[in-house]
Amino acid sequence: MAAATLMTKPLPAHPLPKKPLPAGWPRERYESHNRRLKAMRLAIALLDTGVYRPEQAHNRKIRSTAAEIGVHTPSDTTCRLVRALIYDNC
Repeated sequence: MAAATLMTKPLPAHPLPKKPLPAGWPRERYESHNRRLKAMRLAIALLDTGVYRPEQAHNRKIRSTAAEIGVHTPSDTTCRLVRALIYDNC
């Protein structure tokens, strides 16, 4: 059985100039926005390693992938969102 390799490159320190999000949003909206961005990065990295089914993406696997690509450790909520994104792509 061949080992899957991570094809996604680590995120650069500053990939694009960051623009501030619009002022006046409730804090939950900012948190949700950032959580979705992180979940998308993790879902793409998992798909690159050959994880195509939500059952294959356990929290431990998602968190180890986050460490490999240089993303902070995701919460349980973010892990559920990653699995939902992988499920939608099936």
